[in-house]
Amino acid sequence: MFLSKKLAPFYNLTLFYVAISIILRIVLIFHPITQSAFSGLEIVKIFSLGLVSDVFVFILASAFLWLYLIFISNAKYQKPYGYIHLGLLAALFLYILSGKSILTEYGGGLEKVGLLFVGIKTLLFSLLLFLPKKREKIRYWLFAFVMFLYVVLILQNAISEYFFWNEFGVKYNFIAVNYLVYTTEVIGNIMESYPVIPIFSTLFLVAGIISYYIIRRSKIYIEKIPSVFEKIQISIVYLLLFGLSLWAVPNLAKTENATNVFTNELQANGIYRFYLAFGNSELDYFKFYKTLPEKEAFALLDKQIPNIQGFSSTRNIQSDSVELHKNVVLITIESYSADFMKMYGNKDNITPFLDDLASKSLVFTNLYASGNRTVRGLEAVTLCLPPTAGESVVKRKDNKDKFSTGSVFKSKGYQVKYLYGGDAFFDNMQDFFSGNGYGIVDKKTFSPEEITFANIWGVCDEDMANKAIKIMNAEFQTKKPFFNHWMTVSNHRPFTYPNNKIDIPGDSKSRKGGVKYTDYSLRKFFEMAEKQPWFKNTVFVIVADHCASSAGKTELPLDKYRIPAMIYSPGFIQPKHYTQLMSQIDLMPTVFGLLNFNYQSKFFGQDVMKADYKPRALIATYQDLGLIKDNVLTILSPKQQVKQYSLILKPKEGIAADFQLYYDEKPLKEEKTDLVNDAISFYQTASDILKKKKYQK
Repeated sequence: MFLSKKLAPFYNLTLFYVAISIILRIVLIFHPITQSAFSGLEIVKIFSLGLVSDVFVFILASAFLWLYLIFISNAKYQKPYGYIHLGLLAALFLYILSGKSILTEYGGGLEKVGLLFVGIKTLLFSLLLFLPKKREKIRYWLFAFVMFLYVVLILQNAISEYFFWNEFGVKYNFIAVNYLVYTTEVIGNIMESYPVIPIFSTLFLVAGIISYYIIRRSKIYIEKIPSVFEKIQISIVYLLLFGLSLWAVPNLAKTENATNVFTNELQANGIYRFYLAFGNSELDYFKFYKTLPEKEAFALLDKQIPNIQGFSSTRNIQSDSVELHKNVVLITIESYSADFMKMYGNKDNITPFLDDLASKSLVFTNLYASGNRTVRGLEAVTLCLPPTAGESVVKRKDNKDKFSTGSVFKSKGYQVKYLYGGDAFFDNMQDFFSGNGYGIVDKKTFSPEEITFANIWGVCDEDMANKAIKIMNAEFQTKKPFFNHWMTVSNHRPFTYPNNKIDIPGDSKSRKGGVKYTDYSLRKFFEMAEKQPWFKNTVFVIVADHCASSAGKTELPLDKYRIPAMIYSPGFIQPKHYTQLMSQIDLMPTVFGLLNFNYQSKFFGQDVMKADYKPRALIATYQDLGLIKDNVLTILSPKQQVKQYSLILKPKEGIAADFQLYYDEKPLKEEKTDLVNDAISFYQTASDILKKKKYQK
């Protein structure tokens, strides 16, 4: 009897969640997009297994409710514990306010969120401590708010699942995760597409009414607060159910194996599907995008990449000159837009070193990044394949033993390493690079005396430059060529770096400062490198991982994908401008071409110096897949949608023709089917090859 009363908040919310789930499944079954008939057995499976899964999922989602309820107590307001507790909260608030916390170091809105949360917590604790006569009423309204919040979230999730089904005919997948990443664009689209104000007004009104009844049936918990022993009993019951749920939810998901896809989707729990989308990070191209017959898709790919073998991207690369086993250092610069550099029109002089280095290098003036995240840039220069739908291969489970830049160098006897100033565990880099044969040099390998400055992202670029020189000197002693891929970190929020290095203070948290300090660090690296015995036999490749911003008026704004790239090797590479359109995935195959490498390639990227190269660039978000070709941008999107835009240059005065960045994207009145098919060919075949594990080394 005791437990049934004290567990009232849990089981009342669970019953409400189950009721909403039943209603939602009924609505989705009769939705016009659900073009399927269901047998009696399928209906039983949808509702029985589906609802059992819902119960277990909600038990997991109740963890926050359990934490809140278990800490409700009058004892903590007694002297002296109440004052000690308040003092600790106040000290934490002042610590965050001081600007010296890790939240401040990270930057962005995190510090404000932390201040708001701790500030509200401190205020509420103060009211409960100093107003004992009002304590019950304050606690009641706090309890009511928590219950109301759960009711709102349950209703909002049901509405979101309905609209997602209305768009895609499935429960949540990676597109839903993507919507969280592109919040501004998505909210704008929702505001334009749906009557948001009436929907949310109704939502809050209904939530208020339902909350009123649930609170009435659950308030016994705060009217007669459980003792410590009773809370232990509640916790034992909850934690046992929590543990059972952790086992049951994934096992119930395995029963979603019917031949009827709609049966599986309707049985599935949307919240758990959303969780899986974070982990799996993939979006099935063949389910959501326009396709061609396999034979036709690969035939078109063969026209773009000549001499591929069968349904693959495999081909033999042969040079008529002797292979050159020079050292290669690839430097990918964090968040480095083309318009940071003087040659692209920047007048702030924030890249003086790279501006000078470009005049001595082979510069690719018309190169586009594959995506707008670091993992996309790393994927592009390492795997040299198009940015397939969903998350980068770097963050997928199937990310090891791929045909890669590193595997080509290893086949030629090179030492291969990945250098990163932060913790390579971040963004799954360690798993990806170590799983593809790279040695890892990251912050964990630094001794204390090697670190002069570090922030949340790792050691400053200057420290990494010093470490890189040590690594390369040691590699030189082995008398084997080396390939080192260095990923910079300093041009990243919070944009902090050592003071007195450049004319922008290191604690000003300025994007321009981050750019200029990275440029300064690269200068220091090259000044040291020039003094080393291996310098004259080394090729330096410098490219951005992605632009500093991806926001624009269109799905794929071209200026937000244009990045600088250059190859510097005095006495070997002659300074010149390569002006043809190209993609980030082409950079390393071009380097292999300059070194006259003979190898069997699986790369979609090509040596752009070859006569058979056909200019194009491949750019993407998580779900919009773009092909730039013949002054047209073709975009493939989920639900088999295709958009095409004519690219009209918007020249800016004072910038050379080769470095113009900005284009108007005008919708085409008539579809260019050949370009649509080319785009499908690239992305469909890349997705097919990855899916069938044909991109292994």
